[in-house]
Amino acid sequence: MILKSGAALLFDIDGTLADTDPVHLAAFNQAFAPFGHQFDRARFVRDLQGRANEDIAAHFMPHLPHDERMAVMMAKEALFRDIAATELHAVTGLFELLDLADSWGIPMAAVTNAPRPNADLILGGLGITNRFKAIVIGDELPHSKPHPFPYLEALRLLGADAAATIAFEDSRTGLASAVAAGIVSVGIRTSLSPADMLAAGATISTDSYTDPSVLALIQKLLGA
Repeated sequence: MILKSGAALLFDIDGTLADTDPVHLAAFNQAFAPFGHQFDRARFVRDLQGRANEDIAAHFMPHLPHDERMAVMMAKEALFRDIAATELHAVTGLFELLDLADSWGIPMAAVTNAPRPNADLILGGLGITNRFKAIVIGDELPHSKPHPFPYLEALRLLGADAAATIAFEDSRTGLASAVAAGIVSVGIRTSLSPADMLAAGATISTDSYTDPSVLALIQKLLGA
């Protein structure tokens, strides 16, 4: 395939490269139990999925000083990494798509609200760190998702054009960020329904990266 100038693929990490939502759910339930919070899958998707730690802490622990809130969140992330170290599973078709993107010369970046140690664990655990020319961490920026800044930063780092870029996301927060940056987005259905994905701004949704509709969209938007 001949690429348009500024073509790129951008990927969220949690729930998009690896199906990590069940691991996050388990970690949240352990870390938040002392504060009287328990989450089922529906509440996780509604209240936690894709949100920055700062926002989650302020919402669920407003009575605590900032430093204490964030200590709880860091403990939760440590629990996540302990569990995820042996429970990482790539989303179906991921490696095939990455291979195809490499063969076409499409630059790629990872764009996440997860803290850097989590991002490093997941990318390293899947063996795909070197596939990405940039790793954009929301809490290292002035604004995290759902603000468009993380995706705009990824475009800047790759020298990419939003009109020739596709983002892959699994959460409402992430889709809002990508769409606000002017990027066509594919919803990865590890948690949300097809209707939820489309309502959040996804152009299409899928549960596999080898879905013909995904490949057709890449060829349509990125091909010259």
